[in-house]
Amino acid sequence: MADRYLRLTTTAPGRLLTRRLGLPQPAALRRRTPREPDLPGELLHLTAGPSRLELAPTGLKFTGASDRPGAVVLDATAVRDVGTLAEVHAALHPVVRSVATSGRVLVLGAPLDPADHHQAAAQQALEGFVRSLGKEIGRGRTVNLVRLTDPAAAASTLRFLLSPGSAYVSGQVIEVGAGDPTLPADRDLPLAGRTALVTGAARGIGEAVAETLARDGAQVVVLDTPAAGQDAERVAARLGGTALTLDVTAADAGERIAAALPGGLDVLVHNAGVTRDRKLVNMPADRWSPVLEVNLASVLRTTDALLSGGTLRPGGRIVATASIAGIAGNAGQTNYAASKAGVIGLVRSLAPRALAAHGVTVNAVAPGFIETRMTAAVPFLIREAGRRMNSLAQGGLPADVAETTAWLAHPASGAVNGQVVRVCGQSLLGA
Repeated sequence: MADRYLRLTTTAPGRLLTRRLGLPQPAALRRRTPREPDLPGELLHLTAGPSRLELAPTGLKFTGASDRPGAVVLDATAVRDVGTLAEVHAALHPVVRSVATSGRVLVLGAPLDPADHHQAAAQQALEGFVRSLGKEIGRGRTVNLVRLTDPAAAASTLRFLLSPGSAYVSGQVIEVGAGDPTLPADRDLPLAGRTALVTGAARGIGEAVAETLARDGAQVVVLDTPAAGQDAERVAARLGGTALTLDVTAADAGERIAAALPGGLDVLVHNAGVTRDRKLVNMPADRWSPVLEVNLASVLRTTDALLSGGTLRPGGRIVATASIAGIAGNAGQTNYAASKAGVIGLVRSLAPRALAAHGVTVNAVAPGFIETRMTAAVPFLIREAGRRMNSLAQGGLPADVAETTAWLAHPASGAVNGQVVRVCGQSLLGA
């Protein structure tokens, strides 16, 4: 359903009216298109403290000065005490207003040093700074923090956060470890030669994820229920992939997926999910159990089966779909929030072990209010609250979740592991 309020605020009378009434003024976000895969404008590189980072390995081209930057990258990895935090203010204060509409502010931080509580305090302070700036910067601009040690290992992450693909990702703190990134032969087709399976891919967010992975060169397997078989076949045919219909809650779902992929699998996206909303006092067991089975139990079983059976090849990626409901909770969704919080627990526990034992990373995306057929059916006032209660004052699109998933699935994202990245426009609910 079209966001008529967003359309209104893009007109001169609409801007005047909403400004006078003190209403939210969302800006139309610049998203990735085939004609515009990159943000316009220059990348302004600033530093706070005696920086030691060398950003040349990222392949990004920075400038030391710009009147109207498309993005600003502040290297704050050398911030170690309260005194050097002043340099963060000094660097960004003069330029924040000049960042282009739908531009980016990206702060680079260092891991917290457990042996130096002054450094840990100063680096943790960056998180509060970034989250607050994201809530005030406006005009469709985003602000994120990346904690890193090796710029080369963070190249895919920096490229994503400085691209139109991250339009609905703001206020996030992402940790990137060290590693030797696997660089694709073709930057425009990073998943060429790789096989990706997306569950719940016949429609909505899953369809967008399958489409984006196919755009990036993957051979996509579109998995959905037998009832959605025709839609799955349609999506697979359009993407040049294959359709696979089965019940993901079946005890043998993992084995059946493995049998359908004798050549192995490189990217596993757990997207299938259901809701059965009702307050706990009114929720019978037959509304609780299906949600936990589809959203969590099936993810655990199929992941275990595909890892232990060797179907997921070394260098593989697992991306699960969580939700901001699993982070902040939501009235009437104790079952759904429990299932999505469980996905977060799975990611944090399994990620280091899967990487060590199988060479596979495990991450999650946590969508907020995304414009789908499901949210279009939500009552008007609740829908409007969902759209406006974030720093960008609008709902996201399935493509926003898909672009984030594609970044986590990228061959060069091997140093990103155990992360839960919210795709919610920095929702006012939760951290």
